[in-house]
Amino acid sequence: MQTISSPRPSHDFDMDDWRSGYRSQPNEYAYEIEDIDGTIPAELTGTLFRNGPGLLDVAGHPVHHPFDGDGMILSIAIAKGKAFFRNRFVRTEGYLKEQAAGKPLFRGVFGTQKPGGPLANAFDIRLKNIANTNVIYWGGKLLALWEAAEPHQLDPITLETLGLDYLDGVLKPGEAFSAHPRIDPNCTKADASVGTTKEPRLVNFGVKTGLSSTITLYEFDFKGRLVHTHNRNIPGFAFLHDFAITPNYCIFFQNPVSFNPIPYLAGIKGAAECIQFNPKQPTRAIIIPRDGTSPIQTIDLQPCFVFHHANAFETDSKLYLDSVCYQEFPDLKGAKNYLEADFSRIPEGQLWRFELDLATNTGQAQCLIERGCEFPDLNPNHVGRPYRYVYIGVAHQPQGNAPLQAVMKRDLITGQEDIWSFAPRGFAGEPVFVPKPHGTAEDDGWILCLFYNAERHCSDLAILDAQNITQGPVATLKLPHHIPYGLHGNFTQDLAFDR
Repeated sequence: MQTISSPRPSHDFDMDDWRSGYRSQPNEYAYEIEDIDGTIPAELTGTLFRNGPGLLDVAGHPVHHPFDGDGMILSIAIAKGKAFFRNRFVRTEGYLKEQAAGKPLFRGVFGTQKPGGPLANAFDIRLKNIANTNVIYWGGKLLALWEAAEPHQLDPITLETLGLDYLDGVLKPGEAFSAHPRIDPNCTKADASVGTTKEPRLVNFGVKTGLSSTITLYEFDFKGRLVHTHNRNIPGFAFLHDFAITPNYCIFFQNPVSFNPIPYLAGIKGAAECIQFNPKQPTRAIIIPRDGTSPIQTIDLQPCFVFHHANAFETDSKLYLDSVCYQEFPDLKGAKNYLEADFSRIPEGQLWRFELDLATNTGQAQCLIERGCEFPDLNPNHVGRPYRYVYIGVAHQPQGNAPLQAVMKRDLITGQEDIWSFAPRGFAGEPVFVPKPHGTAEDDGWILCLFYNAERHCSDLAILDAQNITQGPVATLKLPHHIPYGLHGNFTQDLAFDR
């Protein structure tokens, strides 16, 4: 059963509307949000942090793909029915150098080249840490994340860049720290003085890949102190963007891809453009016990490509993993750049559930959401545990690929799908679930979703009641400017600024 609501009758999206959300936002702001439809819930207190590419060009030279854009952090601090907005660029070394030079100085992983053609780009394999993928507040630090390098620490109030953060010596210069950490809400901790207790723990990974790949796993307590780390080696090239956790395991999908570095070294393509999908090879589930000593287990699955996982949980000798799957690597299919992308040629993401039987070393899968979707989220208290509700950005049209224009709540038990759509002129980002302070039900909370309003050429923050998203936003915070389509973010209830 499916229920869809929209503020206006909808039709197919307009490509120019969609493109207009991909404008650079070079300005930095700090102000109280005054234009609000509805009422901000009085109980909603904390700060939404979000990261994404803020510059889609460098001094007039456009990026080939938005994933190459410099990272810009925004914060929306909410307290007592009011909200304060701020945005700032992450002052990475590369950002500062290019702004000073007034031209691109670095190649992008996803195909952006320096001016001058192949001769100017050949054999330049320097990576520009663009810090543009995620942002998280943990252990008293606000960290901007990009999966191929170290995080940048920011001031959580002003968003000022404080510099690279090596996590108190955990990381060495140049070591990767994933942009997709997971927070275990109830990790068992043994303490000689107080016995067994439960505490939240941040789990993350870094990967070094080549002919074989090394995955390093890290676990940090709520104060940001490293409590456990170990390395595991797996054969072959590994494109690992995300992972999932349960109380006992970290689960990765090794996509069936290979990497041909020759076009990259020759200055013709970006590194990510040299990834080749092989539909004749299986996608491989890599199951790594969190204890650091038990052996790795691998299970071959149907070929697919996965960027993001929703959640995983354990029952008896089985693991269940819900993931957004593509039939193949979703590249631009020969388009000149991302603005010319033909959605009909690019495969849509769909949410699939994988059942991994550890006793028989076999797996099977079923599709949960056929509609094109991405950016799943859930109640953070159910990460790594059985759960009932997933919230995810979806296309307005029920079939085929298209931009995300709606938010879906999927009941994983009954199959009920409730949708609030911003179509025809609204384009949605990642939904973020915020539990109510004294809520008891899994869906007792709010959904925060930043979306681009092409009618206003500005961005809005929608606050939806997670138990009834089809009634539409209980409050819409209207920004007087746009924010380019972003990637990931997090809400922290521990940090609110009473302005």
